[in-house]
Amino acid sequence: MCPLVSLQDIPCIMGILMAIQPIDRQQRRQVRDEADLWRRRAEVLCGVELPPIAVTFDLRGRAAGQYRVRDGYRSIRFNPYIFARYFDDSLAVTVPHEVAHYAVDVLYGAVRVRPHGEEWRAVMGLLGVDARASGCYDLSGMPVRRQRRFRYRCDCRTHELTTCRHNRIVRGQAVYHCRRCGAELIPHKAD
Repeated sequence: MCPLVSLQDIPCIMGILMAIQPIDRQQRRQVRDEADLWRRRAEVLCGVELPPIAVTFDLRGRAAGQYRVRDGYRSIRFNPYIFARYFDDSLAVTVPHEVAHYAVDVLYGAVRVRPHGEEWRAVMGLLGVDARASGCYDLSGMPVRRQRRFRYRCDCRTHELTTCRHNRIVRGQAVYHCRRCGAELIPHKAD
């Protein structure tokens, strides 16, 4: 038996069935302008020179934004699909969040501080923005990248590491420890 659907439910159902479209050229310009405004604001409030930074819209998956340094090149990446659905919130929170990462990198060096540590929270406070580390978004209808997970264990439990972390361990570039017991994470052997 097919359940009845009311007319007021149709827009909601159609929204789920239709894929979200990324933000358009005008909205991208608005985001870039907003990022530049926050960069200049951080420059004044933190007393540090922050050269203009590249802003791209090539981020996919669950993250709304990302500050990245690759081969000495700094950039801020945004997810155009999350911005399309949560444009106002993203402008108000995600843009200054990523600019704060940029300011912290210039001030302290990103390698020497925790990503959402006290330095980052202090910059967010100077900018007058709530220092929340992540957002909670409904991602239905958006392309979401799913990484394969690898099982590792410590002395107290089992962990699931992303492909990136697993590959770093395999290449000998990283060692990870459990935050609860402090033991090194080792590959979980199937019984």
